[in-house]
Amino acid sequence: MATHDPEALRDRPIRTFGRTGGRALSPRQQNLLDTQLDRWRLPAPVEQGLDPRSLFPGTRAVWLEIGFGGGEHLVAQAGDHRETGFIGCEPFVEGVAKALAGIEERELTNVRLWPDDARLLLDAFAPASIERAFILFPDPWPKRRQQKRRLVQPDFAAALRRVIAPGGQVRFATDVASYADEALLTFLQNGGFEWTAEAADDWRRPPSDHVTTRYETKKLGDCAPVWYDFTCI
Repeated sequence: MATHDPEALRDRPIRTFGRTGGRALSPRQQNLLDTQLDRWRLPAPVEQGLDPRSLFPGTRAVWLEIGFGGGEHLVAQAGDHRETGFIGCEPFVEGVAKALAGIEERELTNVRLWPDDARLLLDAFAPASIERAFILFPDPWPKRRQQKRRLVQPDFAAALRRVIAPGGQVRFATDVASYADEALLTFLQNGGFEWTAEAADDWRRPPSDHVTTRYETKKLGDCAPVWYDFTCI
């Protein structure tokens, strides 16, 4: 599903995710990929300067989820906010298939999928064209030698800030302590994000509008989940 243009591959940033394949898909999942993905996916390559709001005529805003995993959060939020357009990014085939199943079951029309590296979208989108972004439990790459592969780096924060409208929101969550520290510092040092927490419970407890994911319930990290909400300034 990813692009195979040799020049594009040379220009791609360092991968922040591992293999895009995993367990064998069920017959239903494979059928969804074969018959439904083209209906919901964004065309590749994405047109430079694309305003994602043009993908959702009549909607009031566009929200972006980077790394939607099994799609539980993406599908639930899209179902609860049908007046909003949702773009979900996930390079793993199984996650894309699960999201397609959720879109079908909830009869959603306000979702588009990007089964590739989200940073390619950030580089293409028009400035200030996204109202809200979610980055929930990205791959923590816990070993020190791997941490350069973490998604939240200064270049990523700058790219994200460019596409988030002033006053827009970003939510980051992780259950790995070193990533929590690193991500908070990266967002605050970028200069375009204001951390909204006023008390410890604001980042220690799930936000009221959060949708719990399967990954989150596995408790694979080394700390309780941490929730950072930022406003773009």
